[in-house]
Amino acid sequence: MLEMLVLEASAKTPSISFNGENGQLELHGRSIPENSVEFYKPLNDWLDRYGSSPCSITVVDVKLEYFNTSSSKCILDLFKKLEKINGSGTEVKVNWYYEEDDEDMMEAGEDYQAIIKLPFTMIEVEEI
Repeated sequence: MLEMLVLEASAKTPSISFNGENGQLELHGRSIPENSVEFYKPLNDWLDRYGSSPCSITVVDVKLEYFNTSSSKCILDLFKKLEKINGSGTEVKVNWYYEEDDEDMMEAGEDYQAIIKLPFTMIEVEEI
């Protein structure tokens, strides 16, 4: 069984919680790390391992209040890995949370939704 990946949030990085046992993945907070590729590498590695025996349903909750350009590429890479896991007896669902007055985050979610072949649910909330 795959170990959990849990990273605490900092001023520049989101909290990460990936649970391989129940298929729950969550990114929460701000993503403006000094080196996005380095920060997201453990997540990519974890998803590679998870993809070899994923849960029948994987739910990805993205609750980011802000991310920078380099993070957006890394997030896209995460979605691409999830896209490969989706199908053949497994289902990956993405819940994209955005604050009600934050059109930029809503549009970012819609952009990913247009690029990635995964079911996205856009969820408007008062506060992330």
